[in-house]
Parts: sequence; structure tokens; C-alpha cells
Amino acid sequence: MQTVHVTKLKAVKLKLLPSSFEKDGEASPRQHLTCFLINGKVAVDAGSLAMAVTSEERTAIRDIVVTHAHLDHIAGLPLFIDDQFSELMEPVRIHATPDVIEILERDIFNWSVYPRFSELENNHGKVLEYRPFVQGSSFRVGNLLFESVEVNHKVPCSGFIISDDSSSIAFTGDTANMDSFWNAVANRDLSALLIECAFPNELAELAETSCHLTPATLATELAKFQDPNCDVFIINIKPSYREAVLEEIASLGMPRIKDLQVGRTYEWSRESFSQAT
Repeated sequence: MQTVHVTKLKAVKLKLLPSSFEKDGEASPRQHLTCFLINGKVAVDAGSLAMAVTSEERTAIRDIVVTHAHLDHIAGLPLFIDDQFSELMEPVRIHATPDVIEILERDIFNWSVYPRFSELENNHGKVLEYRPFVQGSSFRVGNLLFESVEVNHKVPCSGFIISDDSSSIAFTGDTANMDSFWNAVANRDLSALLIECAFPNELAELAETSCHLTPATLATELAKFQDPNCDVFIINIKPSYREAVLEEIASLGMPRIKDLQVGRTYEWSRESFSQAT
């Protein structure tokens, strides 16, 4: 493994966890589920959380920030808590809007699909705790500051600006065209932007109906992003259309746009960027 880096004291570290695998057991770039790990301790969404973390990460993660309640973003959440039920010394804290919490309690943790962990305790106390936030507010998770921004999806959904003392990154979550997000990130000193692009241009009607971006609408949205020095990483490509989406993005002629690689740890600080491969 090679690591290219510049020495620095602190950095925001982010990793996209795998959710599907090739026949040789290697992680596939085609992602059915979404889960990002920040600084080895905080999960953003939980699609593959129970299946893809190491034992050390499983023990370290006690905060999960949920963008929205679609299955590909929460599938691993009940299993993650279940796996550790008797071992938890403190509750798993789910940070989400009241709308998302209501969906989780009604449709997932409802005793029919899975136990309502918010009503259960182990020998050490609660195993699940909700930390609600409202759209447009800021909240801290450890040394990270999350600033929530409402984005344009089929259900209530949050994007975030995530910062520590060293850097800030912006994360759209699932979205279609949006202005509030670009207003929120305007004039910010961002190290990276993570933006979705789910469908190829030929499925523009489906993308519009389901509130997702295509390469064509991605280009329209990025024209609103007035930071030419910020790296842009694509997330949430639907696995069946991955090659088509990447080809169409390449044809845009925007070299700063990159595909966020599964399983790699990205690090950002104010001064530098590094990538472990």
C-alpha cells in the first residue's frame, strides 16, 4: 500500500464503506448501500454499517448521523445495534431530524420489523438514544461540527457541512436541483465537496421523479458552486449505471470531478490532501 501525504497535525478523515463484493472477495465499486465513516468514530448513514466495519471501528462508533430514512441509508442500523446489544457501555446515538426519527420508530424499530431498541436496556443502561436536530441548525459530534442543510429529495433529507479545527467538507446527501445548499456553502473555505449523481442522462425523467441528479443536471448544479479550487467527489451512483454515469461525467470536461473510491481513506486539512491506496 502506498500513501501520499503531507505532514499535518489534524485532518478530517473519511472512508466510504463497501457494501458489495466481487467474486474474488474484493470490495466492488458498485454500491447498493451508503455509509461513510469519519475520523474512525462517526458514521454518516448506516447502509452497510453492520457488515463493513472492522472490529475496532465497531467498538469506536457510537454516533450515527442519518441523512434520511431510505433503506440504502439505514439497512445496517438495526443490525449494528443488535450485534453489540449486551456489550454497549453507552447508547448508540442517532442524530437525525424529527421526521427521520419518526420513520425509524414507526417503520423499522416497531417490534414488527425489528425490536424498538429505544425501549430496551442492557446491564449498563440504554442501548439507543435519539439526538434530534432541526434543519438549518448546527450540532457537535465529538470534535466535529455538523451544519445541516435541507436538500431536495423525495423524502425529508439533510446535507451537511462537516468541520473540525483543520478543515471543512460539504456533503449533499441524496438530492436533485437545489439552491439552499449552494447558499449555505457560499464563501466557505471547503476542502472537498461530495455530491451525488445517481442516474445517467437517458434516465433523466426517472431522476427527476425520484429527486436525483444526472451528469447533465450535475453540471448545472456545479455551475452554482463558486469555488474552482475545491475538489469534487461523486457519490451515490446507482450500481447498474455506474459505467454510464462515469463516462458522461468524464465527457463534461471538468477534471476536478473525481469518483470517491470505496474503502480508501481520504484526509483533508486546510493545507493539504492525501489519499491512502
